[in-house]
Amino acid sequence: MAKHGKKYTKARASVAVEDISIKEALKKVKEIGYAKFDESVDVGVNLGIDASKGEQAVRGSVILPHGRGKVPRVIVFAKGDYAEKAEKAGADAVGSDDLIEKINGGWLDFDYAVATPDIMGAVGKLAKVLGPKGLLPNKKLGTVTFDVADVVSELKKGRAFFKNDKQGIVHFSFGKKSFDVNALHDNFSAFVKALMAAKPATSKGKYIKRIHISSTMGPGIAVSPEDVL
Repeated sequence: MAKHGKKYTKARASVAVEDISIKEALKKVKEIGYAKFDESVDVGVNLGIDASKGEQAVRGSVILPHGRGKVPRVIVFAKGDYAEKAEKAGADAVGSDDLIEKINGGWLDFDYAVATPDIMGAVGKLAKVLGPKGLLPNKKLGTVTFDVADVVSELKKGRAFFKNDKQGIVHFSFGKKSFDVNALHDNFSAFVKALMAAKPATSKGKYIKRIHISSTMGPGIAVSPEDVL
């Protein structure tokens, strides 16, 4: 069992055992936060899915109304006119073979990668580097597209992605502890709406089983699924 410090233990002791409303939970996260940096506010949702079945995989994206607290760094693999459009849209780095070579050399200073379909054959060579970090452009997520300008713009505005892990849990960061409760609630509500829309057709029974929110260093706080829904 992991050992925690005195500050965590004190924060844990002030958290109710029973489920509480999302507004109460958000207020509690801000109240008990003790880290000296601006922690992220995260949610973990246990879903009623069979994570071993591909057809029950849950993945999607959402534009958070208030962003995540920082503007993400976006790179684009593209050539010609598409490269120019990506640059105009605000991409932090644009290139093709040169960008691939740079990443192969160890550079990973970005949060999202977008690629046009015609260059994915070459970008696919980075699968072993970018795949495990969740940074490989993906058609299902909309990051493999010729509409590079629109995607870059949306990512800069706060579009974020989510998917379930092997235990059927979706982990997602939806803001910073410095956000006010209303901003956090807006972001959380947008995420839940997108999560509900991503429910697999083959998933039966209760879809959202348990919800916990926490700050980066803080204890988990149980939130009532009924209140959220």
